Amino acid sequence: MDFTTGGRLEIRIDPSDVGKRVSVRLTVKDGDSGARFTDVVGVLTSWTGGVLCVTRRTGAEVRIPESSLVAGKVVPAAPARRRGPAATAAELDRAAARAWPPVVSERLGGWELRAAGGFTRRANSVLPLGDPGMPVRDALRRVTAWYAERGLPAYIQVSTGAEGTQELLAAELAEHGWTREVSAEIRIAALAPLADLDADVSRVALSRDIDDAWLARYQRSASGEPAPEVVRVLRGGPSVWFATIPNLEDTEGTEGTEDTEGTAECGPAGAPAAIGRCVVDGRWAGFTAVETDPLLRRRGLATAVMTALARKALQEGASAAYLQVETDNDGARALYEGMGFTTHHSYHHWRAPHENHR
Repeated sequence: MDFTTGGRLEIRIDPSDVGKRVSVRLTVKDGDSGARFTDVVGVLTSWTGGVLCVTRRTGAEVRIPESSLVAGKVVPAAPARRRGPAATAAELDRAAARAWPPVVSERLGGWELRAAGGFTRRANSVLPLGDPGMPVRDALRRVTAWYAERGLPAYIQVSTGAEGTQELLAAELAEHGWTREVSAEIRIAALAPLADLDADVSRVALSRDIDDAWLARYQRSASGEPAPEVVRVLRGGPSVWFATIPNLEDTEGTEGTEDTEGTAECGPAGAPAAIGRCVVDGRWAGFTAVETDPLLRRRGLATAVMTALARKALQEGASAAYLQVETDNDGARALYEGMGFTTHHSYHHWRAPHENHR
């Protein structure tokens, strides 16, 4: 990483570069050994009071005193992924939103306010893909009031780590006292290799609708009768398919996880061995709710579910796949890496200060 001109380290950024992607080198204390160099790459989101704030692609913020800065430069926007289909963050965020639609929504300029009775943050958060049409401070007041009317905390979903993502908005939310609660990754892959996986799909049943058995395995509804909002969100989307592998007699297995958002819980007796959901939307096939019986993990059931759904999506003309997985779900991330999924960008749910939505 070259910061030099004529062999000298140079600081080639200043406060006018806020909003640009930068690479900086700074000195940090290293115990008894003194100081060492370290590099930070991300979007420069503020430079005030002698402190720079750089937001990494993961959404993590790094605060850097000017006194520790030894070099810096503006760098190109995050490069396109070498593997997987080409896509912008906005395109993926919109496709994912259509695949997990809210029950009610309202526009605020380029922001979409979404609510679904509290069922998942994704369906109960603002999708800010544009200008709200007013100062952000005023927009945040409108947002918190809108969610308070529905008895819900106010969340805003903010993406980071790709060209055109919302690092500056994240910094502004932090200034207004909002808190980042949950982070996830949007991962993408070519669809054909996924459909070509060597998986036994003979037991996978595909359907246009969900039944009680499918819901019994789904971790967000297995504890009882699902709320109407749950079923409406799951059924929503351009072209929705549900996959089910019936309950297996042999339930001995090993531990693991194969869910896109969290660890699946045991459902009632007779619940399916595995389930999944796919929404086909033009060239995109979005995978959600891939879950297996905890006693039957690491037997290829999740792979079979996704392969069967991928083949159906190919028949409908899709060519690219995406899914969303929380950053702390190591088991699911490893599973999807093995299937060829790579991280495109991250997104984060920021929650309003408590006093704003009481």
